[in-house]
Amino acid sequence: MNLESDVRDLWQRYDDGDVDAESATVDELDTLDAFLDALEAGEVRAAEKTGSDVTSWEANEWVKRGILLNFGLRETLAREYGDVRYHDVLPLRDTEDLGDRGTRNTPDGTAIRRGAYLGSDCIMMSPSFVNVGAYVGDGTLVDSCDTVGSCAQIGANVKLGANTLIGGVLEPVEDAPVVVEDGAALGAGCRVTSGFVVGENSIVGENTLLTPRIPVYDLVDEEIYYGHLPANRRAFTRFVESSLGDHDLFAGGAYKPAVVALDIEDDTLDATRREEALRE
Repeated sequence: MNLESDVRDLWQRYDDGDVDAESATVDELDTLDAFLDALEAGEVRAAEKTGSDVTSWEANEWVKRGILLNFGLRETLAREYGDVRYHDVLPLRDTEDLGDRGTRNTPDGTAIRRGAYLGSDCIMMSPSFVNVGAYVGDGTLVDSCDTVGSCAQIGANVKLGANTLIGGVLEPVEDAPVVVEDGAALGAGCRVTSGFVVGENSIVGENTLLTPRIPVYDLVDEEIYYGHLPANRRAFTRFVESSLGDHDLFAGGAYKPAVVALDIEDDTLDATRREEALRE
């Protein structure tokens, strides 16, 4: 049997109530360890792009079930990280392989959970956190106070500005997680949640909230999109009139957040260009 079939079989037995954290055998835990190793090597991913369009990302349900099994079939144990004692079902990731690939994580606050992948020439500044099942592509910067949620898929040469939150979607297993495609740059304080997809080479202004519940007014295609930002866009938050009109508590109507997307201009590209010296 291969890893996928082993995980599927183990999930079925767990779902049927035939195995739990107390009854899990060494062989079953070895399967979970091999699965986490495959995630860390980038050999399996929680989601994949099945076409050329930004909307073609699909979840790998068996991978997400494998992650859930690591919570359902493991017991919470006391662990140590430096001088800190904590309790969790998973340890933090061994980072010995990162240096061989030119990837850096600064001390005193970078935490990478078991089952997360970081590619070559990445930079991870402290404090920041990458959760289980997340994929961070080659050359990507995870800046200070950033969180990359479970199963989030971050492409190559992405810039995540300081204090950026990339949400994770672990459940339901059929839902694709948050995706930030190759070459995108997110300004400080951005939030990307609930399976939203940021198209490649797009530039997102500071403090922008991207979620499927907030419309994207794309002035390039002259369309309104939900759940994704097309490739090669410059996006920022604006407020538009809400359907909620005058109210006794306030006059003049109400407003709701929206995202406006434009073509990328040369001066915007200059402002977000990569500093290659950081990666030499």
